Amino acid sequence: MTLAIVYSRASIGVEAPLVTIEVHISNGQPRLTIVGLPEATVKEAGDRVRSALINANFIYPPQRITINLAPADLPKEGGRFDLPIAIGILAASGQIDADLLKQFEFLGELALTGHLRGVHGAIPAVISAEKSKRQMILAQQNANEAALVSNATTYFAKSLLDVVNMLNKRDKLPICQQVLQNSAENRPLVSRDLTDIIGQQHAKRALTIAAAGQHNLLFLGPPGTGKTMLASRLADLLPEMSDEEAIETASVTSLVQNELNFQNWKQRPFRSPHHSASMVALVGGGSIPKPGEISLAHNGVLFLDELPEFERKVLDALRQPLEAGEIIISRANAKVQFPARFQLIAAMNPSPTGHYQGTHNRTSPQQVMRYLNRLSGPFLDRFDLSIEVPLLPQGALQSSSENRGETTEQVRKRVFFARKMQFERAGKINAQLTTREIERDCNLSAQDALFLENALTKLGLSVRAYHRILKVARTIADLAGEKEIKQIHLAEALGYRAMDRLLQRLQGES
Repeated sequence: MTLAIVYSRASIGVEAPLVTIEVHISNGQPRLTIVGLPEATVKEAGDRVRSALINANFIYPPQRITINLAPADLPKEGGRFDLPIAIGILAASGQIDADLLKQFEFLGELALTGHLRGVHGAIPAVISAEKSKRQMILAQQNANEAALVSNATTYFAKSLLDVVNMLNKRDKLPICQQVLQNSAENRPLVSRDLTDIIGQQHAKRALTIAAAGQHNLLFLGPPGTGKTMLASRLADLLPEMSDEEAIETASVTSLVQNELNFQNWKQRPFRSPHHSASMVALVGGGSIPKPGEISLAHNGVLFLDELPEFERKVLDALRQPLEAGEIIISRANAKVQFPARFQLIAAMNPSPTGHYQGTHNRTSPQQVMRYLNRLSGPFLDRFDLSIEVPLLPQGALQSSSENRGETTEQVRKRVFFARKMQFERAGKINAQLTTREIERDCNLSAQDALFLENALTKLGLSVRAYHRILKVARTIADLAGEKEIKQIHLAEALGYRAMDRLLQRLQGES
């Protein structure tokens, strides 16, 4: 047989389109040619495959070898096609039984010794292979993540020789074992508890509301008040991801890591990029598009500390993903879509010196306004809650742990029941309610509607802020187990508008 067809998968965002690898061996001067829009790393596969075949004691055909990666208009990059190319050459030269090739797909980079190395994006490839009713063979390094796709049959191998022995029916390959996760048994003991934070009960309450309704939250206060500690506790307050959410998140993570951490893989991600992060690092991109921090935080938390220190254009780039739950990156040869449904938590000082009031304040209202103007109004509108985190009063550091409020475990239980109410009512979390769903689920009495309208006029808030206040009030009612939103819930929701009050005060002083 001088022609062989082998199947593999490319990596385009979180999609894994089919690549058909056609290998033809013909008479002529010994040469290997790869066609089909390959990147430089794919073109280099010829040398890796040749050395791997020779070092694994196979015969490298001393003839002309033409390899076509179809479809030709699909970009291909990385060493993921090494294994299928090697299998194709062996099949075309009659060294392996080609009868089984049509039921398998192959993925893996080859070392010069013939050993297999893992590749990025194994999970989307396994999912796509299962949908095509084919079985995937990949490197042992990718075995654990492939096992997360429970309904797929996936084999792993240590070397090219192992794969060939299986295809020639001399041996069997091990099947990736399903990773069994039990929420109660595998969730670790919480090492970062809310009771570690002294005082700040008002901020802890805001954190509870944010966790229950998946609301975006901004902490505003001087240095050393516990803003970062509070934000780092949020992920532990959230319920575990469902199987579907966990697979989505692992699929994105697999695009930038060969091996994933599967200890409690259903825990929600918590990402905290430095304020010097570029737009590409935060939202994704590059000549070959890769996911950014917002996609790596999919189904989890993105924490931005020292918020005004980020470039304004970088923060404004978050506005569309925050609304849409995805980011689309366009390039000349492809348009790539990454999921980006994350909860945004941010922390900032109220002025360049860290303080706005008191003996520590050394800035004028005009200087504070210039500092805050680094953040655009439309971006600040994306926060459902903004809360002041003040300095602790004298004597607070001597308080015992028994007087520090609820533990993380206690809050998590209340968050779970509040979310359960939301899903039973609307099938989604409160932060994701549409305008029509807000009108349906956030009904107000005439008296309460007038109360809210007067408050909005006084604070000068936008229509978007009006809807966000209603969603926060709905979450507060859910935490209280109430079916209807009452004035007390609206009043508390309006209390979490610290940034609006600060800007209004500064405008009055300017």
